[in-house]
Amino acid sequence: MPLRQLAAALLLLVAACSKSPPPGDDPRADPRDAARVALGAKVYTQHCASCHGAKLEGQPDWKRRLPNGRLPAPPHDDSGHTWHHADHVLLAIVKNGLVPPYATPGYESDMPAFRDKLSDEEIWAVLAYIKSHWSAEVRAMRTEMFGN
Repeated sequence: MPLRQLAAALLLLVAACSKSPPPGDDPRADPRDAARVALGAKVYTQHCASCHGAKLEGQPDWKRRLPNGRLPAPPHDDSGHTWHHADHVLLAIVKNGLVPPYATPGYESDMPAFRDKLSDEEIWAVLAYIKSHWSAEVRAMRTEMFGN
């Protein structure tokens, strides 16, 4: 194998084994950080599971509006749409609730703002916990979506 090809292969191997998070992700929500994921599991159980499900499954019929016109809590596993959003968007939604600019003006949601209940560190940990449950396919799609 020519030296140039060997160097390129070695570079790809090192990049594949790197501890750096995928593009579009914030290192504070790294699903490979065991301590962060453990904290996130605890915080998720205390503050999120009652609506989004103990297994990230969301509420039944989460795409169908409730009698009050609001949507049920979506799942945070691969079947939901959480993974479609960049980490900074998810942080903002958890901190502020589902309000503009991440919802249309006048949109009503049952998603509360957690800025007075959870620290940024706790929110990042919850995001790490959620992301630790996503499949390799979802992670690859996120890399393709955010691709930097």
